[in-house]
Amino acid sequence: MSTGTRADVSHGAFRLDSTVPGAASRGLDAFRRGWETQLGGGFRLPAFSPATIGDFRVKGRAARLSDVTIADLHGASATRTVGTPRGDEDLVRMYVVRQGTWALDGPRDRDGHTVSAGQFLLRHFGHPSAFETAPHTTAKILFMPTAMLGPLLGNRTITGPVDSAEVRLLAAHANMVHETIADLSPAGVHAAHNTLIELAKAVAQSRFDETEPLLAPSLARAAKDLADRHLAHPELSPTMLARELRVSVRTLQRAFAAAGESVTTYIRHQRLEEARLALVAGPGRPSVSELAAHWQFADSSHFIRAFKKRYGQTPTEYARSTGQTRPEAELDPAPAPSTPAGPPGTGT
Repeated sequence: MSTGTRADVSHGAFRLDSTVPGAASRGLDAFRRGWETQLGGGFRLPAFSPATIGDFRVKGRAARLSDVTIADLHGASATRTVGTPRGDEDLVRMYVVRQGTWALDGPRDRDGHTVSAGQFLLRHFGHPSAFETAPHTTAKILFMPTAMLGPLLGNRTITGPVDSAEVRLLAAHANMVHETIADLSPAGVHAAHNTLIELAKAVAQSRFDETEPLLAPSLARAAKDLADRHLAHPELSPTMLARELRVSVRTLQRAFAAAGESVTTYIRHQRLEEARLALVAGPGRPSVSELAAHWQFADSSHFIRAFKKRYGQTPTEYARSTGQTRPEAELDPAPAPSTPAGPPGTGT
């Protein structure tokens, strides 16, 4: 279990893991201490049930950008609050649930709501709300200022699938914040904060401004995350990614170009990296022809040329250099006649 040590007036972060043996009984205390020390008092933690206090097995991370807080939590144990923090907590919150369930009590005149796996909820909470989570719940929670989002939301509760284009972009940006927050300058904090608010507005409106330059890094990251999950899919291409993220191919290409790469090159390199890892996986690893087919290369000779260009060795040479050898004819067969490459733009 560990908490961070960085905190200032603009941002802070901490991590905690009470799922390790012996940490559960001290987990909630460490979580509360890290939250209050590193993130400030803008959001007060509620009182938890005795069962939660005695068995708080949670792994998570949280980051603060000025008046915005992002928390990624995985609860091995169930959690339940028995009260709400004192004082008004006028916040907009967004719950993105990947696994399990997050049940919210209704604030005053509104009904409660259960956010199930694969769904999100975005709502203005004028007052604190009690909640309960099922065991093995994984969620991203965002706490955002009412002044910037409240007028847009009004009394609406926005719900939908977590794989919508807008939520994908918001999640990608939030993950980048976690990875870079320790090194952000004040200008970086300001830009990251404004981008997150812009993306939250996009979720509320089910659309975003694809010409907004601030969104390019988030768009590229969301496209990479999506591509990484579909590397073996024969239809993976810039066109498919653009369609899933609801942008034009040109907009997607511009987002990648800002980082000095292309969509097609990224897909090809990721496929080659997966093939490289498979070559040193030990007994039962696939042959070159099997790797070429699985990772959507036109044929074995095309795959061999691409691999050598990327790593400076053929697959056989690479496997031999790492001590992972197979019979020559099986590992690196003679180039087969060319076959049709399949749908254009698949990155092969």
